[in-house]
Amino acid sequence: MRQYDRFQNRLTGAPVDRPPNFDIMMQFAAHYIKKPLRAYYQDYRVLVEANVAMVEDFELDIVQAISDPYREAADLGLQVVFPDDALPLSNTPLIQQPGDLAALKPVPPEHGKRMHDRLQAIRLFRERVGGKVPIMGWVEGALAEAADLRGVSTLMMDLFERPEWVVELLEFCCQQALAFAEAQVKAGADIIGLGDAVASQVSPEWYRTYALPYEKRIFDEVKSAGGVARLHICGDTTLILDDMANSGADIIDLDWMVDYAQAAKLYGDNGPALCGNFDPVKIMLQGTPDEVKEAVTYCLDVGGAKNFSCAGCEIPDGTPHANLQAQRDVLREYKSAK
Repeated sequence: MRQYDRFQNRLTGAPVDRPPNFDIMMQFAAHYIKKPLRAYYQDYRVLVEANVAMVEDFELDIVQAISDPYREAADLGLQVVFPDDALPLSNTPLIQQPGDLAALKPVPPEHGKRMHDRLQAIRLFRERVGGKVPIMGWVEGALAEAADLRGVSTLMMDLFERPEWVVELLEFCCQQALAFAEAQVKAGADIIGLGDAVASQVSPEWYRTYALPYEKRIFDEVKSAGGVARLHICGDTTLILDDMANSGADIIDLDWMVDYAQAAKLYGDNGPALCGNFDPVKIMLQGTPDEVKEAVTYCLDVGGAKNFSCAGCEIPDGTPHANLQAQRDVLREYKSAK
């Protein structure tokens, strides 16, 4: 069974030859092909080469145009530093005063250097594996993008001090995400992931007010364009599991802090497909192959007929190859795949 068919069947709970592997690979993938992180972040050809290697060598069932959270923000004018082989850094918010928002205009994705680079990655994926392996693009959720532009701590204060202005900022960020999501689907992405990490740092009420409505709008656009919607919120999202299901996401990633069995029971066979959720550090980076097999098997056993195998977040750089091979082996051998 091809990876694309496996993905499509799993979305609906139809039979598959094995559960699909949807691990998120970034730093690990870059270093696996012996490329520095700066090249992975700034050269779409490196990103594509690294992702194809993950499919070929570890049997992933997805290629991903995901790298860092600064694609949209950098094109809007945020100053981002790219060390040769370390994570990108941004120390000075683009929006230092609320009045700075008025000077910003959404950037057409084809005109933004870093957004265009992601579009080029998707087009190259389409040439290399289109129709065989699902291709995932990515956007920042409106709340996450607001944090990138304003700074997390300052944005949290804004939510108390000037909530009406925050809504204006979120609307701006949502418009940028809508354009970028649509452009990626048109370029050939089958899936659009939406990262909204900061959403796990606010109350459920604030999530419903300042994150969920924008996630819904972005996912509506993704689906209207013909794509599949994947929601990724890092951290403990136990208190907003119901709300996340209302986002319109077809696939919901859960981090390792969430009770996977509880979530699977909550969503049932008619809800979104689950993706997760063993601990990427304790299990994948620091664990043994036997511990990996146990954790992966547990998630498959409790996750239901639609769940995708995946660590709770990105596979850490330096993860032993034997542990990724252990995950691969479990998926090959799993007898209850449906």
